[in-house]
Amino acid sequence: MRDAVTNLIKNYDVAGRYFDRNAIDSLKSYFESGTARIQAAAAINSNAAGLVKQAGLELFEELPELIRPGGNAYTTRRYAACLRDMDYYLRYATYALVAGNTNVLDERVLQGLRETYNSLGVPISPTVRGIQILKDMVKEKVAAAGVADTTFVDEPFDHLSRELSEIDI
Repeated sequence: MRDAVTNLIKNYDVAGRYFDRNAIDSLKSYFESGTARIQAAAAINSNAAGLVKQAGLELFEELPELIRPGGNAYTTRRYAACLRDMDYYLRYATYALVAGNTNVLDERVLQGLRETYNSLGVPISPTVRGIQILKDMVKEKVAAAGVADTTFVDEPFDHLSRELSEIDI
């Protein structure tokens, strides 16, 4: 897993260049946002189970056909699998928030996931909607934890949504 610093170094090393003003500004931004990213991770960690449970409830309230007979979350096993996946997305989005980089999402979550879901008949749009519900709930928790600007929270969740759905978020 690479963070924003190692990714920046790698890119400049491959190009055989010294850091320029853009690189220095990027590093400065990464380190200045460190406290907020750690606060966000702490807020997520202390509320993860509740966030996943509430996001699932909201998703199934919006899309009740998922939990009806024939729906993809019908049966206890499938319902639990849906919540497990939401927890998985939340955990890896948290790693990406701390790293300031979405590479971990590509490496550990997204490679082959869309194809796997398609082959299993798991609908992508409700998955994307669940991720967006999680994002909104996380932003509320992070704001409640005292982080004034929560826009950085969008990046990993929007990256997951965009890559799963192949649409611009």
